[in-house]
Formats: sequence, C-alpha cells, structure tokens
Amino acid sequence: MSRIPRGIPCLAVIVGIFGYLSSVMGFTNMLNTIMRTAHDLLLNTVFYLMAMCVLTAALSRIFSVFGVVDLLQKILKPVLRPLYDLPGVSSAGALMTFLSDKPAIISVAKNPLFSRYFKRYQHISLVNFAGSYAMGLLVIIFMMGHGYYTEPLYGLVGAVCGSIIATRLMQRLVLKEHPEYLTEDVISEAQGKEQETREPYETHPDDPRQTLFVRVLDALLDGGKTGVEVGLAIIPGVLIISTFVMMFTFGSDLQTGTYTGAAYQGTELLPHLAGKAGFLFHWLFGFQASELVAFPITALGTVGAALGLIPEMMTKGIIDSNAIAVFTAMGMCWSGFLSADAATLDSLGYRHFISRSFTCTFVGGIAAGVITHWLYFLVTSLISNLC
Repeated sequence: MSRIPRGIPCLAVIVGIFGYLSSVMGFTNMLNTIMRTAHDLLLNTVFYLMAMCVLTAALSRIFSVFGVVDLLQKILKPVLRPLYDLPGVSSAGALMTFLSDKPAIISVAKNPLFSRYFKRYQHISLVNFAGSYAMGLLVIIFMMGHGYYTEPLYGLVGAVCGSIIATRLMQRLVLKEHPEYLTEDVISEAQGKEQETREPYETHPDDPRQTLFVRVLDALLDGGKTGVEVGLAIIPGVLIISTFVMMFTFGSDLQTGTYTGAAYQGTELLPHLAGKAGFLFHWLFGFQASELVAFPITALGTVGAALGLIPEMMTKGIIDSNAIAVFTAMGMCWSGFLSADAATLDSLGYRHFISRSFTCTFVGGIAAGVITHWLYFLVTSLISNLC
C-alpha cells in the first residue's frame, strides 16, 4: 500500500482552516483581521503581560530574599500538601496569578529560590494550580461592580474545587508517563544553597555597602530582568494561539453585521457548536439561555473579553445570579488557557506537556462550573425553605 506523502496532511489542514475562514470572512478581510488582531495583541496584551511579568518577578524575588517564601512553606504546607500535593510556597504563585494573570506564575516558577521546594511533577502541575486562580481579583471585582456580591463567592469556592481536580489530574498524567519525576528535584539541595551564596545581595552580608536599600534594589532589578525575558518568551504563544482562537469565537462587526477586516472579528464557530448542545449546558451549569455559552467559550481565549460580554447579556435580560456564579468559577479556572498555558509551559521548558495541561485545565473548568451551579442551587434552595 502506497503511503501518503508526508506534506499532504499538513497542506490539507492548512487549506481547510484558511479556506473555511476566507469563505466566511472573505480572503482579504481574513488576512487583514489576522494581522490586525496579532498587532493589537502585541501592543495591548503582550506588552501588558510583559510589564506584569516584570513587576511580579521583582516581587517574587523580594519574597525569596527576605524570607517570605520560607515562611509560606512552613505555614501552608499542612494545607496545600493534602489538597494539592504541593509545597506551601505554591501559595505565592496562586497569589500572583490571582492578582494578575496566568503568565505571572512563570517568573515565580523560574526563581531557583522558589523552585527548590518542588519535585519535578509538582513543578509541572504548578501551572494548572496557579492558573486556576488567574485574574481572580479582576473577575470578582467586575461581578461585584455589576451588583452581584455573594455570587462571586460561590464561584471562588467552585474555582478552588476545579483547581484541585486539574492539579491532581495533571500530576497523575505526568507520573504515569515519567514515574521518575516523583523523586526528581527541580533544584537539588546543593544547587539551591549554591544559588543563595551566588546572589549579589547575599554574598557579603557584612559589607557596609550592602544596606537594606541596596539589597532591596538589587532584588527588584534582578527580578525585573527575569520578567523581561519571560515577557519575550510568551510572545509567540499569545500571538499565534490567541489570534486563531478569537477568529473562531467572535463574529462580524456589531454595527454593520459585515466583515471589514478589523481586529477581533471571526466566524463564531465555537459558540455556534456549543449552542447545539444547549440542553447539556442547562443541566450542567443551569444556563437558562443558549447565548450564555458564549462566556465560557470566550474565556478559553481570554477572560477579559468574556467579561466584556456580560453588560450586553444583562441588557438582553438573559443572565441570572446562577450564571454569574458559574461565570466566576469558569472564568478563573480557564482564563484564556488555550493561549496562556502553551506560552507558560513552553517558557518553563515543559512544552511536551501542553496537550495534557489543556486537558486537565479543561476538565477542571467544567468541574468548577458544575460544582458551583449545584452548590448555588442547594444553598439557595435551603435558604428559601428555611425562610
């Protein structure tokens, strides 16, 4: 039997994808949208993420140098170990992503003074753990700003449950493929001590030049340099993956209903496919309208864009308190993982685990939404019966 030439399947996939996009949007509009979306992502998203990486890397270095990481390890180890099978210092990564976004974990995870507490399988699953809290502060404040004060708290509980599922599942998949990672340290004890003595602000503690101000300044600048490197590393993943996710998620121009080649236009294929299974989303998440599926679908690419859909949903009157709670949980757990997780894992040197991380994060987000819906349903039913 003759084999198909190696390049044929690749060409078929490329032609199929671009042929579909151009048939809906028009060839010229498709090309313009791709370029303008990537350009806007570079200017308004990547540089924003780079600035965030610089700041979080500087802060994480401060935490490392002045003992905060060690303190977290001692205090939170009894909590995180049974729930996540992670060291206590993992909470620092979750805090960084909660205050900002998924890429914040890169600067923390690449810090040797932080990663020395991890076994290899734990270090890999850190992306799923910390990523489940990404942009949590922004999501919760946004929901509260629209008059929903208790619903985001249900979502936060659901996000915690989803993060446990995603982290544990990722660890299981990693160990199934690489059992040796169970005992392999990311940074050996000897390397960790060597790293400490190599730090410029720790080399000569008795040196009169090493004042508190100098040590803080050195830590901030060294951490900031790491953040710049991280920011450059995430550019390919954000531009390539986010562009195509958005082109399959968003639609035509809202005012004219036509394609103009502007940024962030697309074919709405993903929401359309999700709408076909509206009954399933009603049972799982309690959605009363199929249009609500647009939020979690959009959150696959970027939770910021997903939040932008809520005012329009409120105007149409299709959103309710249950949906807000579910949106909070799924928005935190997913938070654009199709674009962010690939760049994050790639920069940490775990590129070959990207597909497994996608699977675990997706499952964790679904679980978070289901748990939040049924938790909200049970609590509100109990309160109504008591009243």
